[in-house]
Amino acid sequence: MVCQGLSIIEPAEMRVLILGSMPGRVSLKQQAYYAHPRNAFWSVMSTLCHQAWSSDYEKRYQMLKFCKVGLWDVLSDCERKGSLDAAIQTDGLKVNDFISLLDRHPECSVVAFNGAKAAQLFKKHVAKPCPSYFTDRILIDLPSTSPAHAQLNLAEKTKIWQDKLGYFL
Repeated sequence: MVCQGLSIIEPAEMRVLILGSMPGRVSLKQQAYYAHPRNAFWSVMSTLCHQAWSSDYEKRYQMLKFCKVGLWDVLSDCERKGSLDAAIQTDGLKVNDFISLLDRHPECSVVAFNGAKAAQLFKKHVAKPCPSYFTDRILIDLPSTSPAHAQLNLAEKTKIWQDKLGYFL
């Protein structure tokens, strides 16, 4: 199945950019980031941003903008069966335009990855070909908030995200 990603959540001032790999089926169907009810992303971010949890996506996106956090995915298009990152086909994948994004946001000093696949794809297809854009930016690998990443519970994921990313929010 060919997957096309979602539009970026881009605050006017963006200090931190959080990247996933490609939204899962539920998120693509709802056209909303991290829409799977068991994905911990919104719970984790509510804690890190010191904001009340909301089920309303517009409020969630406003919370990120208030905290100067951008949200996007490494891939703009790919072929994948199901929702798992492991099912992403390497042939024909397309990467989002991060160079233009970072040119618009020189204040963005942190790029954080929600999961190992996002980090791997970004480092291979974006950072390696354009190293000058990342010499002064901090790249942070975070555990996936996906329910498929069940080795850690919500409290453990939240603590790791807080320890690695909280300082920058």
